[in-house]
Amino acid sequence: MTYLFNSPLGPISYEWDGNRCHRVMLESSSSAECGEDPVSRWLAAYFDREITSLPPLAEPATPFQQIMRQALLNIPSGEVRTYGELAHELKTSPRAMGQALGANPLPILIPCHRVIAADGLGGFACGIDWKKKLLQFERRK
Repeated sequence: MTYLFNSPLGPISYEWDGNRCHRVMLESSSSAECGEDPVSRWLAAYFDREITSLPPLAEPATPFQQIMRQALLNIPSGEVRTYGELAHELKTSPRAMGQALGANPLPILIPCHRVIAADGLGGFACGIDWKKKLLQFERRK
């Protein structure tokens, strides 16, 4: 089922099946209702700058995505890494890294917005405006 979380940065919809979060969309779904579940509690804590355990998430599609998830979770809030730095760490190319990040179905929960280009922000599947807002939010203490 799709639920809605009204964040200070804009509406966030997410798919929660009662056991796991399968997808996060940084937009509003017209048919979504507000949920009271582990995802909404995690999002509330995130926007209150509290650290809490991730809700149960859908399994990554590939072993590489599992490795990438952990690498992204190791980037502290308020910090960034370049595609090249992360690619070097994971022994892949920056282009492959960008493609894998673009396929992340769980933005914010798996913080792909913390990866930037060497010469700027780079891309973001949810739109560059969301990437800017998330990075600005995390840099404010």
